[in-house]
Amino acid sequence: MSALRILIGAGILAATPAVALSGEASHHWSYSGKDGPSHWAEIDPHNAACAGKLQSPIAILSGHTRAAALPALEFHYRPTPLHIVDNGHTIQVNMGTGNWLSVGGHRYELIQFHFHRPSEEIIDGKRFAMVAHLVHRDAEGQLAVVAVPLNPGHDNALVESLWHNLPVAKDKETSRPEVRINAAALLPANLGYYTYTGSLTTPPCSEGVRWMVLKTPTAVSTHEVGVFAARYPNDARPVQPLNGREVISSK
Repeated sequence: MSALRILIGAGILAATPAVALSGEASHHWSYSGKDGPSHWAEIDPHNAACAGKLQSPIAILSGHTRAAALPALEFHYRPTPLHIVDNGHTIQVNMGTGNWLSVGGHRYELIQFHFHRPSEEIIDGKRFAMVAHLVHRDAEGQLAVVAVPLNPGHDNALVESLWHNLPVAKDKETSRPEVRINAAALLPANLGYYTYTGSLTTPPCSEGVRWMVLKTPTAVSTHEVGVFAARYPNDARPVQPLNGREVISSK
């Protein structure tokens, strides 16, 4: 049985970041070559955590996880104006107020979501066509990221809307107040998940991130995958060693 449910509502918490977010590293980095993932910790001292022991993404083997009655994830998402940016590494949607997640009574505000191709997470040896990372932050600045695998199937109205409003220039947010989006459209019907403690998957690779990886993918069309691939054919960090970490699976 799923341990998650979706609620549509309002309410946020103010937050001061305790963990640096993606894109805040000062040195140029990439997904290949001399500035690629194996060199992230070397190219900038701010990226020292990229060589840490609690890094993400990981490969999950369902048979090696511990099943538990995890707390429900309650997604309080609502329609909000579109703010979208091509940050040079992915397409990112910055969220306004009024979207939040509750986990066992602990609240996290949704601050942004973005995409990777292929999925950074591997589940039972399978890498999905893409993944959406929904990045949340609590009042103390701690991060919680929900990973939603994406696989080719039918059109996804939210993704289609995003792609119709892709920015022309990089590193400049495009605002479309007339376009309303709801991040709940990225969530699948079956909401079982895995959870573990990890890091950001891009420099500065800050650790202490609470990860929740959904077990079931959401459908996007082959065309929608292709539109993203035309900009970012591969923006996935290789999986990182578990280093003794426990991965827990919802019952």
